[in-house]
Amino acid sequence: MGFVPWSHINSWRCNGCGLCCKEFEVVLTFKEWLKITKTYGVGVTKAGLNKFFMGKRPDGSCIFLYRAPDGRWLCGLQGNKPLACKLWPFKVLSKPKYGNPREAAFEYGGQRFYVYVDSFCPGIIWGRPSMELVYKVIPEFIEIALGIRQNQLYSTMPLAPGFYIIRTKRDYRLI
Repeated sequence: MGFVPWSHINSWRCNGCGLCCKEFEVVLTFKEWLKITKTYGVGVTKAGLNKFFMGKRPDGSCIFLYRAPDGRWLCGLQGNKPLACKLWPFKVLSKPKYGNPREAAFEYGGQRFYVYVDSFCPGIIWGRPSMELVYKVIPEFIEIALGIRQNQLYSTMPLAPGFYIIRTKRDYRLI
């Protein structure tokens, strides 16, 4: 099905299934690559012809994906999470790219954006857009895309109170 306009979904919430971290190749900006390799070493990334990518395990999953005690999949890069990962499954664009421009248009801060959602994500609930989607979720994705927001609240999986991700540099070394 591909990308659909935001107005086709009722809500979205990350359910920690890990499919996005298992099925897709994450392109890194040079700045993201530098930050990650400074902290974890160059072995956790790979270089392409003109791009850098997040490293993968032999099973195809992201090198930083791990299973939490409750069974959900979590990202071990929370503080250094690449923009592509923060935005998935949403695409925030200045021009319509995947059709249906009227249904994808979203006004925010006096600007028009075209917001699409990757229908591959199982966290999508289809239907008429909820108030939370319109007033909290999509604005957060737009702010992250514009670089005016770093912290994720609605655009990531909620963790239980008292649940902290503690990983050391050594945890991610490739052998």
